[in-house]
Amino acid sequence: MTTILIVEDDRLLLEGLSYTLEKEHYEVLAAGSYKEGVDYLQSRNIHLAILDIRLPDGSGAELCREIRRSSVIPVIFLTANDTEPEIVAGFDLGADDYIAKPFSMEVLLRRLKAVLRRAGDDEAGLERSFMYRDLKINFNKMMVYKNGEELKLTTTEFRLIEALAQNSGQVMTREMLLNRLWDQSGNFVDENTLSVNIKRLRDKLEDDPKNCRYIKTVFGIGYTWGDG
Repeated sequence: MTTILIVEDDRLLLEGLSYTLEKEHYEVLAAGSYKEGVDYLQSRNIHLAILDIRLPDGSGAELCREIRRSSVIPVIFLTANDTEPEIVAGFDLGADDYIAKPFSMEVLLRRLKAVLRRAGDDEAGLERSFMYRDLKINFNKMMVYKNGEELKLTTTEFRLIEALAQNSGQVMTREMLLNRLWDQSGNFVDENTLSVNIKRLRDKLEDDPKNCRYIKTVFGIGYTWGDG
């Protein structure tokens, strides 16, 4: 299911948008503040964000910058100010569309679907990808690129990087990772296998495996992704 984050401090508008999108069978994460939006970004896999420009504790522009540090998901701005300089500034930040208030829900739906179509490349109409530093991970195609060059990963190595990147900002215990790596055919994946694959993955990702920037060890617990 496509997951859409809405960050809007107008409670009635937030509820109306949520209701409309849920009727269209989207999963909706409704946030009324910048902080709530950041919390969702750090804890959930999101396919598109709809951001109000002005928020009580920050701005949609800053939230867009936060998204663009690690992701290429589509971003749609909502704003009461539709002047040309503000619209241009929004696109310069990496927004995919800009909708001025008041607006028709039907128009918003059409434009949202158009943005998702432009962003997608698989049967579901979405390319699920993640960007961090010089890495891009394409979850649909199970491919990882560093500085534009494809890294050759085994299936187990990809499942590891997928689990860690999708839970960026959280500590993944060794038990959690073992559960994610459990072979679907029923083959047992043990602690030693996990350690070996972490080492091999680090050898491929890290410029200096002794000073890890991507997969960091949380001693006695497990691992976390990057700066999380």
